[in-house]
Amino acid sequence: MYPDHPHRPPVQRAVEVHQPAPLPPVVAEPAPVVAVQPSSVPAVASIVLPDGRIVTGYAIEPAKPEPVVAKPPVSRAAVNVALGGLGFGAVCGGLFLLTAFVTALTALITQLITLAAICFGGFVAVQIFKPNDAKSGITFHIRRAIFKRNHFNG
Repeated sequence: MYPDHPHRPPVQRAVEVHQPAPLPPVVAEPAPVVAVQPSSVPAVASIVLPDGRIVTGYAIEPAKPEPVVAKPPVSRAAVNVALGGLGFGAVCGGLFLLTAFVTALTALITQLITLAAICFGGFVAVQIFKPNDAKSGITFHIRRAIFKRNHFNG
């Protein structure tokens, strides 16, 4: 009942062997040929492989790397950031001067209005509180007048 029990002999199992099946060959479609007019016909090269086979084909020139351009000691991004910072500082300085000018102009106008109010108020106060016997000014003598039928007879 229990084949793996220690007091009983193990049960023999059947062994299955799997053989790999070969894959069918892949038929590759030929790549489309693009007609290119070469400037000059390249030379044909032949190579002999170690097993004796000969491979013939056109020699391909290796791609030439582009010449390396000397980089400046300071990157352009760093220069742009520095110039941007200088421009921002100049603008902030100009804005600071503009706000200082507007503040000073506001204070000047406020002081002029206050000075005008004090001078005008002082003039009015002098006119109200000056004594009646002052020698300055115009004296009016009002004579006895008779009013008849809404006509003034002086």
